[in-house]
Amino acid sequence: MSWTRVLVLSLLSILLILTFSSVVENAAVKDDSKAKDPKGPAQQLFMAGSEASSFFKRRSRRSPQYYAEYQAEQRVRLAANERRREYNEEQRDEYENYVEEERDEQGERTRETNEQFREFHYDGLYPRYLWFH
Repeated sequence: MSWTRVLVLSLLSILLILTFSSVVENAAVKDDSKAKDPKGPAQQLFMAGSEASSFFKRRSRRSPQYYAEYQAEQRVRLAANERRREYNEEQRDEYENYVEEERDEQGERTRETNEQFREFHYDGLYPRYLWFH
């Protein structure tokens, strides 16, 4: 039982030393309730109540937009519509080129197949193509 007393007393003394040492004081977070700089991060982030109320009075949800804001939004919409139209036109052109190439290849394969069929089945008695005579 004496060893438990020794252990508890040593732990308490270590805790007491650490509490009053300068190492713990330097590592502790200081209370900055009395900030030296009045324009700290909170001041930069938030505005005063009077300014906020005048801002919301000046521009509420139901208030009309300023003409410059309306024009800016219209320019953004028009630019987005133009980009969308150009993209769709580009996609359509690519698809049309793809379809045209596929048709050409299919036509070439069909011509080759027909030519091979005519060569294989030609018996020499009749002219190959009647429309050439």
